[in-house]
Amino acid sequence: MDKVLVVEDDHDIANLITVNLTELGLSIEHHADGQAGLNAALNNDYSLVLLDVMLPSLGGLDICRNLRDRKPEQAIIMLTAKNSETDRVLGLELGADDYMTKPFSIRELQARVRSQIRKVHLLANAQTQPESPQHMIEHSSLCINQQTREVFCRQKLIDLTATEFDLLYHLMKHPNQVFSRAQLLESVWGYQHSGYEHTVNSHINRLRAKVETDAANPDYVQTVWGVGYKFNVAKA
Repeated sequence: MDKVLVVEDDHDIANLITVNLTELGLSIEHHADGQAGLNAALNNDYSLVLLDVMLPSLGGLDICRNLRDRKPEQAIIMLTAKNSETDRVLGLELGADDYMTKPFSIRELQARVRSQIRKVHLLANAQTQPESPQHMIEHSSLCINQQTREVFCRQKLIDLTATEFDLLYHLMKHPNQVFSRAQLLESVWGYQHSGYEHTVNSHINRLRAKVETDAANPDYVQTVWGVGYKFNVAKA
């Protein structure tokens, strides 16, 4: 059974999350204190961490930073206030895979959680399968292995989160094809909702910082102004 850690100091919201995620067959552990939540996340294995921003003793952004540094493959969804755009952007830049604004719909919550759990299962399955050349995509100095979920840039292994990997793989699988932010949300994150473009933008920025020689002038993951993004084979 997949375990989900909920770090949320509003007990009504925590109970709502617990009831509705339990319906998905998930095991839920709840902590209302930030430091207790971080300790639990570091010392136990969870398929997903649902993390509020405003918490007693230690804020959600600090928890996210600590988790991404020490457990880079941990799936994280941030829970933010509706009017807190700064927190949403910071959370994504610090390594959160996704975010949800309060109040949120139960169906949307369940869809986002299912999407992240699927990524966790794909990663786990890939690590147990033998490597196959059929799952390799290579352009110039960038090589991605879908089966082992490894990325090499200039022959160096690059540390990507599960969502960053899925985003890069999707773009590389469709070279020179331009995708809008809405299309990437649907294909990579598994949902399409207006107002969540920051999710794509922030992940593109983090991806460029890891695979580009100059993130400000990218060779691989390029912006097509007014449309979206593409993986540029001409420059690769």
